[in-house]
Amino acid sequence: MTAERYDVAVIGYGPTGAALAARLGQLGIRTLVVEKEPDVFPLPRAAHFDHEIMRVWQRLGIAEKILPETRPIGAYEFRNAKGEVLLEFGEHERTPSGWRSSYMFHQPALEKTLREAVARLPSVTIRLRTSFAALLENGADGVRVRIEGEGGAREIAARYLIACDGAASPVRRALGIAQFDFEFDEPWLVIDAIAEAGGDALPQIGLQLCNPERPTTFMPMSPGRYRWEFMIKPGEAPAAMLEDARIAQLLEPWNRTTALRLDRKAVYRFHGLAAKTWRAGRVLLAGDAAHQMPPFAGQGLCSGVRDAENLAWKLAAVLSGEAGEALLDTYQVEREPHVRGIIETAIFMGRVVCTLDPEAAAARDRDMIAGRAATAGAPPIPPLPPLSGGAFSDLPLAGALAPQAVLGEGEACRRADDAWPDGFLYAGLEAAAARDCDWPLRVGIIDVGRDPFGAAIAAMLKGAGETGLLIRPDRYVFGAGSPQTLAAALARALRPA
Repeated sequence: MTAERYDVAVIGYGPTGAALAARLGQLGIRTLVVEKEPDVFPLPRAAHFDHEIMRVWQRLGIAEKILPETRPIGAYEFRNAKGEVLLEFGEHERTPSGWRSSYMFHQPALEKTLREAVARLPSVTIRLRTSFAALLENGADGVRVRIEGEGGAREIAARYLIACDGAASPVRRALGIAQFDFEFDEPWLVIDAIAEAGGDALPQIGLQLCNPERPTTFMPMSPGRYRWEFMIKPGEAPAAMLEDARIAQLLEPWNRTTALRLDRKAVYRFHGLAAKTWRAGRVLLAGDAAHQMPPFAGQGLCSGVRDAENLAWKLAAVLSGEAGEALLDTYQVEREPHVRGIIETAIFMGRVVCTLDPEAAAARDRDMIAGRAATAGAPPIPPLPPLSGGAFSDLPLAGALAPQAVLGEGEACRRADDAWPDGFLYAGLEAAAARDCDWPLRVGIIDVGRDPFGAAIAAMLKGAGETGLLIRPDRYVFGAGSPQTLAAALARALRPA
């Protein structure tokens, strides 16, 4: 059997696989996407993405199409059984990405828009109704896999394979990769509903109801859509919780003035897991195949899209010969600590919410109310930590998210990423020296003293006492320094020992 040949094969066409395929397609990389389902899953699952991910959608050319299917969330509160606020977060006045802090969204609409963008990329081939069947070879020259679809079985050869095939990940199982268990496992009933009338009577902010009688999450989703998550307590049968009469009973306090149409009901186990190895030879894991987290921090989809962004430019650099293959080993080095930190935060939030003992809940309430009283106002949602290690320099500002300036307001606004070159980017005050510098690969040059979008980066440089930033293709800062210093550091990072 003659194998079809590609540069990259992506197994799974959910948000992570689609984001990766879109980025690889933009870079002209011959990519195959394999997906067992015939179409987008029609019901919502993920519910939230943040400003950084909206910036990714912007760079993929779909942000404006997605916006009507989103709802920015300006506040997020933890309340006790009495309705007292235990913890609250407001919205950042300004984010580094130039977008609102948080967006709730409708996943099927997002995925359809993503797939439409991928369909316009000639270097990407999509095979729906097709499943990964076996990993036949994983060696120095690439991978061979058998896939099975409506036309029968066939072999695929690729230089790299990326498993974006979900929490159950057949690829991860085929590799025998074990998972680290964070020992948080709670069953919850998830309800999605459409408000057919009176939706404005429902809260328009995110709520975690820390009630030991029934811990509950409420989130306004995309316009007209709402989500409830009810903890299933010990001794309760999940099947019984899915009965319509039980759901109506749970929703009754919420919909006395609101007509709700049930869109989806499901029982999920909220847990934290991370693959112990994210790369095995020419195969790498991304998204839920690499990590799973409780939803309390709203970072599950976001983490998968960050995986895709991290991998895409590294794969492109290795495939072009601009970087050594060891660059791909930096993927887990950079992403795993970031993901683990998010999982641990989500589990901490979950343990706060999931307290069932009334006495423990009362003690929690006293401590959190006292802590809140000691602070003025609602702090913004804490920013995620910077990345570190891997393919970052040890220079100042390395690992921070590079700011994106926005000029103008509303539909007439302009954003820096749309005006500046993709790929690696020098943004600084020594543009002439940067143009003459011996960079190890192509680098765009921006003079922040002259460019209309340069003020945010100029301010960042002034605060650090530096003259220039080198920004990676995923818009994280590689480091700050002179062009010569940055070029030398980049050459080392692209070919790690």
